[in-house]
Amino acid sequence: MNSIALYIHIPFCEKKCFYCDFNSYSGKKYLIEDYIKALKKEITLYKSSLAEYTVGTIFFGGGTPSILSGKQMSEIMNILNKSFIVEDNAEISMESNPGTLDYNNLKQYYDNGINRLSIGLQACQNHLLKTLGRIHDFEEYTKNIKDARKVGFTNINTDLMFSLPSQSKKDWKESLRKMVDLNIPHISAYSLIVEEDTPFHNWVEDKKVILPNEDTEINMYHYAIRYLKEKGYKHYEISNFSKPGFECKHNLIYWENKPYIGFGAGAHSYFNKKRFNNVEEVEKYISLLKNDKLPVENKIDILVKDEISEFMFLGLRLINGISIDEFKERFNISPFEIYKEQFNKLKEQGLVVWDKHYIKLTSKGIDFSNIVFQEMLL
Repeated sequence: MNSIALYIHIPFCEKKCFYCDFNSYSGKKYLIEDYIKALKKEITLYKSSLAEYTVGTIFFGGGTPSILSGKQMSEIMNILNKSFIVEDNAEISMESNPGTLDYNNLKQYYDNGINRLSIGLQACQNHLLKTLGRIHDFEEYTKNIKDARKVGFTNINTDLMFSLPSQSKKDWKESLRKMVDLNIPHISAYSLIVEEDTPFHNWVEDKKVILPNEDTEINMYHYAIRYLKEKGYKHYEISNFSKPGFECKHNLIYWENKPYIGFGAGAHSYFNKKRFNNVEEVEKYISLLKNDKLPVENKIDILVKDEISEFMFLGLRLINGISIDEFKERFNISPFEIYKEQFNKLKEQGLVVWDKHYIKLTSKGIDFSNIVFQEMLL
């Protein structure tokens, strides 16, 4: 049987962060019970479609999945296990935020099969957390880590952000050091992206917020690579670092351009050579499923040229790069026959290299990855 990945979107938050443009909402907790009912119905509607698949990974994202009680999470896990063949060693991840976690819920999450916890810390300095609009402080995070380990979690990711307003290089080094001291086995390190229609975007436009310059941003990123490698972490994807064996299996599905189904408001899917997504509005999502209708919109057939493009620009995010043999097996053609001109140009620019087995970004190519990805679009 083929394996597939499942994504479950929980769009509720206690408070929307100032930089966030995800499909998430504060002030709508009163909809959670109806949303869970709709989510359970959507899952059951896919039972026959996925009968020939086993589930290798499940990822609860948001929003803030840890806004759900242990009982509510148990309901969702039960319906997943009833509807699909979940592999015995499946990686089951849940995003969470300090300020929404406590010992009892952590225990119930773990007892119901969640075995990987991803915690959105972002920074270790409380003044930076306030700037970002976070609802927690660093002390809450460390308590959550202690409680998570007490109930049994060993596979833990922490998200960190760099290039923040008023963040110094010293702050960034301190955040990385504290993660290493806490022996966090997986660290995701992202630069702040200022998205339109967010408070941050307006503040940057009005010059109320000043971001570090590009050189500072690149220096922070390079420091993270050097420091974490020295401390035994593998830099396996542009923004991700892990101790051996702790790579995120679910995210590797995306980067390797393999199929997945998304459940919940605004969730995206890639299945049977099609990409499609659910309606974003929580109320509309609930209403459609109350009437036994799938909440899908924007279904697009993936042409071979699109599949090739996605395989390349997603796969090149991985530090090991693209497997030439896997490309040939999947598309019955060598990538050099399609991208000969692009590869030669990018190699001259010092952005990509290759050998008999892999094509990958150079260190310079990682810094200018968007240029490379643009060249991969057919």
